[in-house]
Amino acid sequence: MSVETAEPLVRFEGVHKFFGENHVLRGIDMTVRRGEVSVVIGPSGSGKSTLLRCVNLLETISAGRIYVGDELIGYREVNGRLHDLNVKQIAAQRREIGMVFQKFNLFGHKTALQNVMEAPVQVKGKSKAEAKARALELLDRVGLADRADFYPAQLSGGQQQRVAIARALAMDPELMLFDEPTSALDPELVGDVLNVMKDLAKTGMTMIVVTHEIGFAREVGDTLTFMDAGVVVESGDPREVIANPQHGRTKEFLSKVL
Repeated sequence: MSVETAEPLVRFEGVHKFFGENHVLRGIDMTVRRGEVSVVIGPSGSGKSTLLRCVNLLETISAGRIYVGDELIGYREVNGRLHDLNVKQIAAQRREIGMVFQKFNLFGHKTALQNVMEAPVQVKGKSKAEAKARALELLDRVGLADRADFYPAQLSGGQQQRVAIARALAMDPELMLFDEPTSALDPELVGDVLNVMKDLAKTGMTMIVVTHEIGFAREVGDTLTFMDAGVVVESGDPREVIANPQHGRTKEFLSKVL
């Protein structure tokens, strides 16, 4: 099945987010289909990272709705009214969503292997033997089988980010969120991380990727969304949007980053 005909996995419906007086997301409507790589670009402060954090319940939305699959994220709806989910219900929703941050957020006192094993054992109740076998498989998949016993301080930034990707995949999520995963890396390390993400896309993983890597968007993305000042300015096929942006603000932004 092609991505174009696949069913929606993520839906944003009129999503608003305020931080005090600051109106960060201003009525976002967006759909990400199952198996799609949805790339989001835009200047700093445009609301891209906040959008991701709302999907993963690291931020609560101020208005609107976000669905992943058939589930309303963060709330349950009863007779048209929204009620907050409890901590246990939120944790259950989060388990289906992997997230990779700019900063790797690895446990410094645990090896790469232990970092990847941690959540399946603690959250999913898997046996250590089962979690270890899966973790070794994932470290091999991200090209770090020979670094399983290294601590984060012994790894380069790119290697740490690849461990972070393996750690997110260890929970077998149906959706992966990437928040500028290469922005904290030295330029020569970026390619290794992007290659892992490209391989992941080939497996049919649904991905929302906030990035400045326009080449990745062009090559791997199914959809490219340009955000500015909390709104979706333009969205479409990445190659078409990059080659022939329709909106003046998109043209201006791309002229600075290409």
